[in-house]
Amino acid sequence: MVTSSQGQALSQRGWAVAEKSSRLMLSCREGQKPPSDFRPASQLTMDRGGSWRPAPGADQDGEVQCMENSTILEQPRNVCLGLINEGNYKSFHLENTAGCFTKCRQSGNEPCDLKNLQRYWLKYEFHLVENQMGIVNMSFLKAVVQSVSTNISEDLLFSLTPSQVPRPVTEEEHEPPDRVRLPRSLFESLQDSRSVVRLAITLLDIGPGNLFKGPELSLEDSSSVLNNRVVGLSLGNISVSKLAEPLEITFSHQRPPSNMTFSCVFWDVTKGSTGDWSSTGCSTELSAKRTVCRCDHLTFFALLLRPILDRATVQALIRISQAGCGASMIFLAFTVLLYAALRFYRQRFKSEDAPKVHVALSISLFLLNLAFFINVGHGREPSDATCWARGAIFHYFLLCTFTWMGLEAFHLYLLVIKVFNTYFGHYFLKLSLVGWGLPALIVIGTGSANSYGHYAIRDKKNMATLELCWFREKTAVSALYVTVHGYFLITCLFSAVVLGLVAWKIFTLSTATAGKEQGPNWKGVLTVLGLSSLVGVTWWLAILTPLGRSTIYVFALFNSLQGVFIFCWFAVLYFPSRTAVASSSGTARIDQVHTASQE
Repeated sequence: MVTSSQGQALSQRGWAVAEKSSRLMLSCREGQKPPSDFRPASQLTMDRGGSWRPAPGADQDGEVQCMENSTILEQPRNVCLGLINEGNYKSFHLENTAGCFTKCRQSGNEPCDLKNLQRYWLKYEFHLVENQMGIVNMSFLKAVVQSVSTNISEDLLFSLTPSQVPRPVTEEEHEPPDRVRLPRSLFESLQDSRSVVRLAITLLDIGPGNLFKGPELSLEDSSSVLNNRVVGLSLGNISVSKLAEPLEITFSHQRPPSNMTFSCVFWDVTKGSTGDWSSTGCSTELSAKRTVCRCDHLTFFALLLRPILDRATVQALIRISQAGCGASMIFLAFTVLLYAALRFYRQRFKSEDAPKVHVALSISLFLLNLAFFINVGHGREPSDATCWARGAIFHYFLLCTFTWMGLEAFHLYLLVIKVFNTYFGHYFLKLSLVGWGLPALIVIGTGSANSYGHYAIRDKKNMATLELCWFREKTAVSALYVTVHGYFLITCLFSAVVLGLVAWKIFTLSTATAGKEQGPNWKGVLTVLGLSSLVGVTWWLAILTPLGRSTIYVFALFNSLQGVFIFCWFAVLYFPSRTAVASSSGTARIDQVHTASQE
């Protein structure tokens, strides 16, 4: 038998090399005579068993003819095109094809057909079920095939330890950290057609290349298959989908980075031109060091590690926020114009403080949205001084918005909770000093510490997904947490307490006055919703954003529309007839009393 080094030397001398039952088939240059039992590679073909045979029509008895030049007659075939080993699953073919897990990379140095290669491994599961029993133990592949009765009395549990072949685990044993649980109902549903089924469980190391990555799993955004490990579950030609009781796959892992999250997926061959990962029919239960995937079908499964804010998500959130903030700015401008018109037509309106507080909040929110547009707008990178100013302005109007939402809650507390002895001289002037002055003091102190500058939201590979002028990265983390996160939490907690007390007052008062026969208090519900927009309930959704990408979208949508909600509340409360609303809103009636006490 000729070794690989000998085969390489032969190729350099002009021989074309092919394998036939551990022998080499060679073709030669002119003037060289090969051994009598060798055949030109062009007269060979590989059968389904993986052996080289004479090609149909080849002259098996004729003498090998040599070319008149010194070039190699037959180039070696590329395994990574996925055709040479198709349908062949001996150890040699598996190892040969597994080399493509590393060779097929984005650099494109190795020509690869991802669709054919992925189909090869998907069909391997069917091959296991139909043609093999026992275990497969290779460096990149661990598999077990066993017969299972459809009349089992309990769920099946298998360990999925990466370095070991999958094995059954009993309920009495300690549950391994990586495992799969197959529900008894899955097998019971097959009792009408068969008494025994063959089950294949595989652990496949797909390596760092492009195989089983899919179009949506962009390597540029640092997304990856956890540990490059894929779990395959198959009953062969038996299709299993829409299970009443889902199977469970548990993946153990280290705590992910704060900007990353896990997602349970399966390989969908119908998605895209080459297949892609999909989460349809799967749910994800996250915890610190393990993730449980529940899916309603059998196929290849994996756990994806994805940035919470990858580049595509950031761009989508920016578009949503820009659309919502643009609409809010329009309606906030309408709010200010409506207030000006009411002051002109109603002399008494000039002395009322509640609408002034609403308008001050509207102005601060309008300016915050404007600063947001400037900050995330496309353009060349600003200078350090310009970025410092942008960050300071954005920080100032953000704090003004938080402050005026807190002052809305304070004003609501005086109107509804305290009620009596609430007279303050120059009341709105004092509120204005707090609403506009306190943020200015904080920004001056923060700016004096040179905390503002270029800021970037980054993914796992330290690639920037969004750049803006904000707090300096790393050097101003404490200032960010104290002056933004801490300030927000204080105003949020205060507003939540006040809103809860007001809601309790509204519903208990309406219940006492309306009697037991009264239906749902929809007016009270609408009143609480309207007040919620003033005290910034939409901002509270930020607390839920660590739960996943969907909550981030909800926060971006509702929070960017806060100006629209404020306009709706202001219009309903003060236009066209304030007295009509006063009968249905205890806050408006108390507002009149509070205003009169100051005149």
